[in-house]
Amino acid sequence: MGGGQQCPPLFCARDEVALRARELTSLAARSMARGMTEDLETAARAAAAALQAGGGNPADLTTLGWYHASRGDTAAAGSFFERALQADPRAVEAMIGLSGLHRAAGRLRDAALHCDAALAASPAYAEAWLERAYVMAAGGVMDEARRCYLEVLTHAQGAPTLLAAAHAGLTAIAARDGEADEGRRHARAALAADPAHAGAIAALATIELEAGEAQVARDLVEPVLTRMPTPAPERLELLHVLGDACNRLRDPAAAFTAYARAKQDFAAIHAGTFAGRPPHREFIAGIAAGLGGMDVSGWPGPAGTAGPPHVFVLGYPRSGNTLLENVLASLPGTAAIEEMPTLREADMAFLAEPDGLARFAGLDEAALAPYRSAYWQRAGQALGRDPAGLALVDMDPLKSIRLPLIARLFPAAKVLLVRRDPRDVVWSCFRTSFALSNAAMDFTTLEGAARHYDAVMRLTELALARLPMAVLEVPYHRMVQDFDAMTHEICEFVGLAWTEDLRRFDRTARARGVSTASARQVRRGLFDGTRQWEPYAEYLAPVMPILQPWIEKLGYAS
Repeated sequence: MGGGQQCPPLFCARDEVALRARELTSLAARSMARGMTEDLETAARAAAAALQAGGGNPADLTTLGWYHASRGDTAAAGSFFERALQADPRAVEAMIGLSGLHRAAGRLRDAALHCDAALAASPAYAEAWLERAYVMAAGGVMDEARRCYLEVLTHAQGAPTLLAAAHAGLTAIAARDGEADEGRRHARAALAADPAHAGAIAALATIELEAGEAQVARDLVEPVLTRMPTPAPERLELLHVLGDACNRLRDPAAAFTAYARAKQDFAAIHAGTFAGRPPHREFIAGIAAGLGGMDVSGWPGPAGTAGPPHVFVLGYPRSGNTLLENVLASLPGTAAIEEMPTLREADMAFLAEPDGLARFAGLDEAALAPYRSAYWQRAGQALGRDPAGLALVDMDPLKSIRLPLIARLFPAAKVLLVRRDPRDVVWSCFRTSFALSNAAMDFTTLEGAARHYDAVMRLTELALARLPMAVLEVPYHRMVQDFDAMTHEICEFVGLAWTEDLRRFDRTARARGVSTASARQVRRGLFDGTRQWEPYAEYLAPVMPILQPWIEKLGYAS
């Protein structure tokens, strides 16, 4: 969900906290699960003494790495893990430690590489499989996360901490996929191994919530929260479930309180990662400034193509993009990519530097070719097959900030710009649990979310006014209230034949899996999510001056 150098190397925006891997707050417990008999601090003092005396070994360095990581000193932790690997390139616990650090910072590619190295050295090491499951879950690769959790169950017999974590992860995946019986089975197993496992309780509460038992869900999580006095990923997860339960129970005051506490926890947990960085909205404003000064007079206009269409589904998070993606993916001969950094090479070259767009504007076709080639290579990697001959749908709401790149690199592409009531959008971004990303930090307050939305809308309007593109605006309310007419219009615009397969998008979502925060809604079928902001109008009142111009412009004032 970021841009330029701020975006994590592999996955940017993914997944709600119910499927997010635990981060680094449980490192002491995980160290004890490895067989350490001493308290971690005691073990760290002994390891430091051994090193100071001129002795020590890779295990001592690794112990100090876990100790510093558990205290939040990721720089020191990384240094000790690296030193352990220099002393012993097969030090698997150090590899796992580095993977956890990379994962917590959003560097999922690096995290996965360290996991794979650990498993190459020790294929039956349950902790390495657990860390790999966390990495895959954080990246939204849920089938692979499930496989890794099952490997933990195979290799972790007699280790209740690891078994509880794996069963809790499988419970969360089942909750996301609507597999209630499977989820309850794994939840029971997790809680048998660890009766206080917060992740298992949160996932079980999510299952009850989806079954219509909002009060049961609330009753499950509230007692656990009383025993968690400080910010932690587990508490963050439970607070979001509590907010959703209170929302279902029509208790907006309690729901808002829970969501606000969750966002405060998210900001506190990730404060170190984002220390010194400007808000993401400032990065977006910089792109708008660059676009305003670009000379686009020589750019080609929208061009026709004889091949299958290339479609970008853009807009803003929580606007209905995942719904539209799965609708289009239901058509034969269509392949969809979900929130992947397909434009990364162009991002790094032209959005990461202040003068990048000015340089981009003047490139000739030969200079543009490598960036097009890199895009198609990444698209193929994301799909797991060659996209040639397929109608490609590239869905990513915040690729809207990359419209200058899209317009120049792909003049034949069709852009579907999904629009939704700004109040629903901003409220949904505030209440939704996102994985770590640049934009997610802006969503930790309603004001931050509203200003981020405003920045993206300003850039989008400037792009629509200045860039030669084929664009169709798709109002969310028309998709959910007049589905056939809206999808006929979309198909005609992009050049695809309308079929009744479009109406079965819920089956498509279940079959292909959905990794965005909209997974449960899309899986349920057509769902009218309009006017969800109304019970929270009093909380939105302070940001209405920011949103009102967009409410009027997009036609939602009445």
